Amino acid sequence: MKTDYFLDTDALITVRDWLRFGISRMNQAHVHFGHGTDNAYDETVYLLLRTLHLPPDTLEPFLDACLTEVEREDVRSAFDKRVNQRIPAAYVTHEAWLGEFSFYVDERVIIPRSFIAQMLNTGLEPWISEVECVTAALDLCTGSGCLAILLADAFPNADIDAVDISPEALEVAARNIEDYGLDDQISLLQSDLFTELADRQYDVIVSNPPYVNAGSMAKLPKEYLAEPALALAGGKDGLDHIRVILRNAGRYLYPQGWLIAEIGHNRELLEAEFPELPFTWIDTGGSDEFVFILSKEQLGGL
Repeated sequence: MKTDYFLDTDALITVRDWLRFGISRMNQAHVHFGHGTDNAYDETVYLLLRTLHLPPDTLEPFLDACLTEVEREDVRSAFDKRVNQRIPAAYVTHEAWLGEFSFYVDERVIIPRSFIAQMLNTGLEPWISEVECVTAALDLCTGSGCLAILLADAFPNADIDAVDISPEALEVAARNIEDYGLDDQISLLQSDLFTELADRQYDVIVSNPPYVNAGSMAKLPKEYLAEPALALAGGKDGLDHIRVILRNAGRYLYPQGWLIAEIGHNRELLEAEFPELPFTWIDTGGSDEFVFILSKEQLGGL
C-alpha cells in the first residue's frame, strides 16, 4: 500500500505552513534530488513559488500570506506528484533551467543538466577565438533542444542542426526553439546519431549522449526512472554511443573543427579503450572527468 504523505493538510493555511510541511514530508519520504536542486528546502521553495505564480527568487514577503482554497489544492497536487509519485519537479512545473535559459520539459525528454552549457556561455574559449567565424554547428542527441539553443546564442552566425533519434523529443525541442524565435537558425532532424547527416560538416559538434551503464540503470532512483530510458542508457559499460561518436565525428568536422562531449563517470574506461586519443578534460567546477574536447586533427587517427 502506497503512503500518501499529504493527507493531513487542512490546517495548512499560509505559505510558511506549506513550506515547513513540504520540507518535512520530502525528508520523511526520502525523495531523491538532482534535477536542479540538491535539498528539500530549495525544492519546496521552488515548487511553492512556481505553483503560486510568484517571482522565482522572492519568498520572504509572501511567507505569511494565506492561500485560497484553489491555491491550497494546486500546491497539494504539486507536492503529491513530487513526493508521493516521485515525479521530478521539472516535470511537475514543465520548466527546467540551464543558467539564464528556461526550457519547457515533460516526460518525453531528459531534464536538461549538461556541463557543456558552462562552456557555451564563454563561446568555447580558448579553443574558438572568433565566434563570428563559426558558421555551422551540430547538437547530437538534442533532447529538449537546450544545447542547440545555447549554441545559437553563442554563435549567432551559425546554422545549427539539432539531432535526436526520438520523434517525441524533437516535438519538445521544436516547442523550445519556437519559444526562442530560432526556427530560422536551428533545424531539427530525426537521426540515429550520424546516420541521416549525409555529407554535412560543422565547425562545432556538441553531444550529451546516453552514458549510464547497465548496472547503474538498474539502481536508478524513481525520479530518474521517470525520464526516458532512451536518453539515459548507454549500454553495458555506458560507452555504446560515445564509441560511435568518436569513430565518426571527424568526417563531419571542418578542418579546424571541434568535438565536445559529456560522458559522465566513464573517463577511465574511455581513455583505456582509446589510448591513441589525446583527450582534453574540462574543469566543470569540482571535477575534470565529465566533458572532453577533441579537434578534427586529433580524431583523424580513428
